[in-house]
Amino acid sequence: MKIFRNPENIHAPVAAYTHQIEVTGQKRWLVLSGQLGKDENGILPEDPIKQIENAMENLVRNLHAANMEIKDLVKITFYMVGPIDNLKRREAVSKVLQDHNPCMTMLYVASLADPSFKVEVDAWACVDY
Repeated sequence: MKIFRNPENIHAPVAAYTHQIEVTGQKRWLVLSGQLGKDENGILPEDPIKQIENAMENLVRNLHAANMEIKDLVKITFYMVGPIDNLKRREAVSKVLQDHNPCMTMLYVASLADPSFKVEVDAWACVDY
């Protein structure tokens, strides 16, 4: 079971995420490495929003390969370099997550593994046995 909570004694989430998710019972966990903004052909666009879109699609493809869905995500961490339009970023992420609000952390970092990478997204997911 996954229980999504936004405790009343903590400020409301500032975006589409949940403050905490309690996971109980027997679960099958999937831990994903950071997904880059490359498309299925290995092409990396310069636009950081397109990199976010591609990284989110790669996240979905990984979930499907493990017989999981977006609703199984419990934690996503975004690593971003340089200026990225917040509204466009939120739209790109919401397009994939729709009404699912996992726990989420967004970090701006000095650099990723290669200077051309502007975005990396890692995640945790789980499903009942």
